Amino acid sequence: MDPKARLIAFYLPQYHPIPENDEWWGKGFTEWTNVAKAKPLFPGHNQPHLPADLGFYDLRLAEVRQAQAELAQAYGIHGFCYYHYWFNGRRLLERPFNEVLSSGKPDFPFCLCWANENWTRRWDGKEKQVLMAQNYSDADDLAHIQWLVKAFQDERYIRINGKALFLVYRVSQLPNPQRTSEIWREYAQQAGVGDLWLCAVESNFSDPQRDATKFGFDMTVEFQPNYVGLAQVDRLWHRLTSYLYTTHGHFIYDYRAFIQAMNRLPEVTYGRYPCVTPAWDNTARRKTAAFILKGANPQDYGAWLRQAIHRYPRPLEENLVFINAWNERAEGNHLEPCQRWGHAYLEATRQANTST
Repeated sequence: MDPKARLIAFYLPQYHPIPENDEWWGKGFTEWTNVAKAKPLFPGHNQPHLPADLGFYDLRLAEVRQAQAELAQAYGIHGFCYYHYWFNGRRLLERPFNEVLSSGKPDFPFCLCWANENWTRRWDGKEKQVLMAQNYSDADDLAHIQWLVKAFQDERYIRINGKALFLVYRVSQLPNPQRTSEIWREYAQQAGVGDLWLCAVESNFSDPQRDATKFGFDMTVEFQPNYVGLAQVDRLWHRLTSYLYTTHGHFIYDYRAFIQAMNRLPEVTYGRYPCVTPAWDNTARRKTAAFILKGANPQDYGAWLRQAIHRYPRPLEENLVFINAWNERAEGNHLEPCQRWGHAYLEATRQANTST
């Protein structure tokens, strides 16, 4: 059966060591460092999220990147949305995508999401200690788009009606998003890549849910889990989390109840691509105040994804649904096979996108 939507999975490149992480977190640090040390905190707590088919891979290896793409494609994922870390011309965790771009392999669609946050020591409770800061300017916007067009020119780059798709994670951090979008669009036209399809991610921080066209962008992308939305529809949850943590200093919420809460959120009046998450549990990263979606399972995830696909019917070219994520194992949200679920989440993904 033909797919109903183009499914795009967020992709984390932090599965290889870099000098900065060696300095900040210890020699040889990668995402696996946090994943492997995670422990179950209560009966039925699904930790750690250990890999199955692909093992404890290193993204510097082309064979790993090829295997990931083949697996994703086999189960109906249209492409990856690589997190892109740009700090005034300095990029971090850039090697995997650089090699994807330069080698032309894997032959699998992709787009980029600029994760434009300061890097801090939030994971160990020292959020105010900045490791790498963002500084915005017109000159940096121009330098940034000059680099980005190299990716936009790639035949694999995901486009919406001919326009290169580019996401910004924290648009509210941009001093003048309208001006930034103008600089980007003008240079992209000059460089011969045509217009852009700019999307603002509705992150869980200070970014309001609002019409992206009012500040120069085309649409928004929902981001899950949506803590802000949960507080809107569950007032008891809002009151409780205002004063206390739950088990072991973390917040716990039932996965099925969370999906039901998301489905109760009022419809927005602007263009927004939906997003779902197969699970969420960032206790591997956070010693306190982690958020756990308890009882996450492939069946409920598949039903949620099916609802998202059919909720906003559009032509296939425009019908994007985002999945958070392909491989965010230290946050417990991944489609990649793990030792507990095997290929069950991938199979649920394929079934959701081909069912009537």
